[in-house]
Amino acid sequence: MNIEEINKRHLFKTDQLYRIGFGLYSRLLDYRNGVIYLEVLFDKRWKSDYNGTAYELARCWRDNNTELGKAIGCKVFIIDARKFPYKKDLFRNKIRPEYDARKGLLFKENLLN
Repeated sequence: MNIEEINKRHLFKTDQLYRIGFGLYSRLLDYRNGVIYLEVLFDKRWKSDYNGTAYELARCWRDNNTELGKAIGCKVFIIDARKFPYKKDLFRNKIRPEYDARKGLLFKENLLN
Protein backbone atom coordinates (compact mmCIF):
# COMPACT_ATOMS: atom_id res chain seq x y z
CA MET A 1 0.00 0.00 0.00
CA ASN A 2 1.43 3.36 -1.05
CA ILE A 3 0.76 5.82 1.78
CA GLU A 4 1.99 8.87 -0.16
CA GLU A 5 -0.30 8.09 -3.09
CA ILE A 6 -3.31 7.75 -0.78
CA ASN A 7 -2.43 11.03 0.94
CA LYS A 8 -2.12 12.83 -2.39
CA ARG A 9 -5.41 11.43 -3.70
CA HIS A 10 -7.23 12.24 -0.46
CA LEU A 11 -5.88 15.80 -0.49
CA PHE A 12 -7.41 16.56 -3.88
CA LYS A 13 -10.58 14.55 -3.33
CA THR A 14 -11.66 15.55 0.20
CA ASP A 15 -9.06 17.20 2.37
CA GLN A 16 -8.86 20.37 0.30
CA LEU A 17 -12.36 21.34 1.41
CA TYR A 18 -11.46 20.89 5.07
CA ARG A 19 -8.20 22.82 4.70
CA ILE A 20 -9.59 25.82 2.87
CA GLY A 21 -12.97 26.03 4.56
CA PHE A 22 -12.31 24.91 8.11
CA GLY A 23 -8.56 24.98 8.83
CA LEU A 24 -8.38 21.23 9.34
CA TYR A 25 -5.40 19.34 7.94
CA SER A 26 -4.95 15.57 7.99
CA ARG A 27 -2.60 12.94 6.64
CA LEU A 28 -2.36 9.19 6.75
CA LEU A 29 0.64 7.94 8.72
CA ASP A 30 0.11 4.20 8.42
CA TYR A 31 -2.40 1.40 7.93
CA ARG A 32 -1.63 -1.94 9.54
CA ASN A 33 -3.61 -4.76 11.12
CA GLY A 34 -6.87 -3.08 10.14
CA VAL A 35 -6.07 0.15 12.01
CA ILE A 36 -5.77 3.56 10.34
CA TYR A 37 -3.19 5.94 11.83
CA LEU A 38 -3.93 9.61 11.15
CA GLU A 39 -2.20 12.84 12.03
CA VAL A 40 -4.51 15.87 12.31
CA LEU A 41 -3.82 19.56 12.75
CA PHE A 42 -6.42 22.27 13.16
CA ASP A 43 -6.29 26.01 13.59
CA LYS A 44 -8.61 28.61 15.11
CA ARG A 45 -11.26 28.17 12.41
CA TRP A 46 -12.05 24.59 13.51
CA LYS A 47 -14.64 24.65 16.32
CA SER A 48 -15.17 20.95 17.12
CA ASP A 49 -13.57 19.23 20.11
CA TYR A 50 -10.98 16.43 19.95
CA ASN A 51 -13.50 13.58 20.11
CA GLY A 52 -15.71 15.00 17.36
CA THR A 53 -12.70 15.73 15.18
CA ALA A 54 -11.30 12.21 15.58
CA TYR A 55 -14.65 10.60 14.76
CA GLU A 56 -15.36 12.78 11.73
CA LEU A 57 -11.94 12.37 10.13
CA ALA A 58 -11.65 8.65 10.82
CA ARG A 59 -14.97 8.04 9.06
CA CYS A 60 -14.02 10.39 6.24
CA TRP A 61 -10.73 8.60 5.54
CA ARG A 62 -12.27 5.14 5.76
CA ASP A 63 -15.32 5.95 3.64
CA ASN A 64 -13.48 7.86 0.90
CA ASN A 65 -10.50 5.54 0.33
CA THR A 66 -11.18 2.01 -0.90
CA GLU A 67 -7.87 0.70 0.50
CA LEU A 68 -9.02 1.66 4.00
CA GLY A 69 -12.59 0.44 3.64
CA LYS A 70 -12.11 -2.69 5.75
CA ALA A 71 -10.53 -0.87 8.68
CA ILE A 72 -11.75 -1.90 12.13
CA GLY A 73 -10.41 1.11 14.00
CA CYS A 74 -8.48 4.33 13.87
CA LYS A 75 -5.86 6.09 15.99
CA VAL A 76 -5.81 9.86 15.61
CA PHE A 77 -2.89 12.01 16.71
CA ILE A 78 -4.03 15.62 17.18
CA ILE A 79 -1.97 18.78 16.87
CA ASP A 80 -3.88 21.82 18.11
CA ALA A 81 -2.56 25.02 16.48
CA ARG A 82 -5.22 27.02 18.29
CA LYS A 83 -3.03 26.86 21.39
CA PHE A 84 0.36 26.90 19.64
CA PRO A 85 0.26 28.60 16.19
CA TYR A 86 3.90 27.72 15.37
CA LYS A 87 2.90 24.05 15.11
CA LYS A 88 1.14 24.79 11.81
CA ASP A 89 4.45 25.77 10.18
CA LEU A 90 6.17 22.66 11.53
CA PHE A 91 3.36 20.46 10.22
CA ARG A 92 3.50 21.99 6.73
CA ASN A 93 7.26 21.35 6.60
CA LYS A 94 6.65 17.68 7.52
CA ILE A 95 8.23 18.13 10.94
CA ARG A 96 6.22 16.29 13.56
CA PRO A 97 5.50 18.57 16.54
CA GLU A 98 4.42 17.22 19.90
CA TYR A 99 0.86 15.91 19.90
CA ASP A 100 -1.73 17.64 22.06
CA ALA A 101 -4.03 14.60 22.19
CA ARG A 102 -4.32 11.00 21.05
CA LYS A 103 -7.70 9.45 20.33
CA GLY A 104 -8.73 5.98 19.26
CA LEU A 105 -12.00 4.58 18.02
CA LEU A 106 -13.51 1.36 16.76
CA PHE A 107 -15.84 1.45 13.78
CA LYS A 108 -18.08 -1.40 15.01
CA GLU A 109 -19.73 -1.24 18.41
CA ASN A 110 -19.70 -4.97 19.17
CA LEU A 111 -16.18 -5.68 17.90
CA LEU A 112 -14.70 -6.55 21.29
CA ASN A 113 -17.59 -8.72 22.49
